[in-house]
Amino acid sequence: MGDPQADASALLWSITAMSEATARLPRTATWDRARAHAVVGEAVWWVTLVDATMVRHHPEPYDNVMAGQSPAQRQQIEATLAGLRFVRNRIGDDADLATFIRAAVPGKDPDNWHVTGWTWKPVLPPALASLPPRAQAWERTRYQAYDAQLAGHTLGEVFRRAATFLALTAANAGPLADLASPDAYNRPG
Repeated sequence: MGDPQADASALLWSITAMSEATARLPRTATWDRARAHAVVGEAVWWVTLVDATMVRHHPEPYDNVMAGQSPAQRQQIEATLAGLRFVRNRIGDDADLATFIRAAVPGKDPDNWHVTGWTWKPVLPPALASLPPRAQAWERTRYQAYDAQLAGHTLGEVFRRAATFLALTAANAGPLADLASPDAYNRPG
């Protein structure tokens, strides 16, 4: 902690892992449901991890890239990331990933044969009565984001939007941009 080069390297590694996880989605066939769910769960994890890290440790580039979006795009990106956090917080505790995703019916559309053609299902609002008021508001906001930007949309669309924004943000994050440059590993010691 505190070493900017090490922090940037760790985040670059996380962004690489996120990019690899989301790149596996269009290559993952739907016939093996367990594998497909594992790939989707991993993509949810990495996207939300990179988002949280960028918000906490690189807020200026995050805010700058967000500010460069139109108001509608900004709202869509923010709600997409909040919706993915809702999924992340639910899977494993209260729900299985199958609660959130619906396989596409194989047909003429080639995307239907891959996880990217699956859709996020509408889900019921979570039970919040046992939570304190602040936690209720937090959960309600994430649920509403899920309902607005994930439910009814394909996994490919949602992950593409989130990963594109986060990769752009990382490319604008100073030391990260230096590490990501092609000659970063050819510099003397």
